[in-house]
Amino acid sequence: MSGPATLGGPYQAWADFLERWAGGEPVDGAGLPPLAPGDFPADTLDRLRARLESAFNQRLQGWADALTAAMNAAGDEFAVGRAVAQARGGLHRVRALAAHPALPEELRAQLAGLLDDTVRRIQRDLESDLERLTTLGADPRVVEARRRTLRDNPLTAVIAQPPPADPSGWSYDPTAAPRRRIITG
Repeated sequence: MSGPATLGGPYQAWADFLERWAGGEPVDGAGLPPLAPGDFPADTLDRLRARLESAFNQRLQGWADALTAAMNAAGDEFAVGRAVAQARGGLHRVRALAAHPALPEELRAQLAGLLDDTVRRIQRDLESDLERLTTLGADPRVVEARRRTLRDNPLTAVIAQPPPADPSGWSYDPTAAPRRRIITG
């Protein structure tokens, strides 16, 4: 492909998907066309790679912001544990993009490595924040309870799990409020 032909087709399908996905929309990436490096000029592939990395980073930042907000709003350790466990669901969606079969293998490996490093860093940061709280004189029982919550619900658990194989995982939002259940006797 060359010239104007690169403005549509697979490039445009991926560009449209990435823009919506980065914004947190529940879009389905199952029908995206394969991106073979030989199908695009080098500069076009570089632009697409930059768009992909930007969308990936934007989605990760939105995920981190949502986790921070949920943890700050939590009234007790159970709610903090639930927020962390639900945050792993958001990571599954990011891992699903990183493992998308239409991406070149090299790019999948790069994105998976970036995600894994980010998750490890955030887990370490959460635990390091507890050390700072201790030095600032926070109640040791409160700090120990949070430490236990973070260890019982590690974000890093998502690293050992394979990406969801079910395409419906692309649009499922585990952080959304559950539907009400009415149980009648």
